[in-house]
Amino acid sequence: MASIFLHPLSIRTGIALLLAGIVAATAGAAETPANPPDCRDVAAAAERQNAIPTRLLAAISLAEAGRWDRDRAAWIAWPWTVHAEGRGHYLPDKAAAVAMVRRLQARGVRNIDVGCMQVNLKYHPRAFASLEQALDPHSNVAFAARFLSSLRRDHRSWSKAVGHYHSATRKLNRPYRRKVLRLWHKERWRYFKARHAAARLAVVARRQQRRPAPPSDERGRTEG
Repeated sequence: MASIFLHPLSIRTGIALLLAGIVAATAGAAETPANPPDCRDVAAAAERQNAIPTRLLAAISLAEAGRWDRDRAAWIAWPWTVHAEGRGHYLPDKAAAVAMVRRLQARGVRNIDVGCMQVNLKYHPRAFASLEQALDPHSNVAFAARFLSSLRRDHRSWSKAVGHYHSATRKLNRPYRRKVLRLWHKERWRYFKARHAAARLAVVARRQQRRPAPPSDERGRTEG
């Protein structure tokens, strides 16, 4: 079998790309229609900051605001989701989402879920200083992380906390909890698969660095 020599730069690039899929890298990303953040990545960072099990908050964001993204050919959690009057709406950007919420409120609608984690503005009126903040992915996820952690303290179970994140009514929270736990299983599999691939690339990179350089092909010269 012919040996394959991987250039160290290509190895490092591969590792970086894999880790980018694991670690939340959206803190400074431009939140534009051309480059919308995936709420799951924002949630992953909040999990680490709040000692929430890996990918659990990300799974909730997918349950709350998941949609098919044609550009990425994948399911993502959409940051500018608004749910009211029994319908979910995926707006193209934050400004459009804010405008829609204002129109709903002008009509007297109060029971409105917004953003990555579908925080309800009626039941959490003090969660955000403004609608703009409510529809900022990082602010929205940060509140949800604190709320989920408080539910965990109250119920002493992450599983029960997930159910109560949706509703305190048992017949409503049990199906929701099952849905999130299924998504959590998939999210963890995706996460650990990427970590395993990154670890394998790192091992290859270390071996490559220790490998001695191949001998030069220069030929000796003779003088006549």
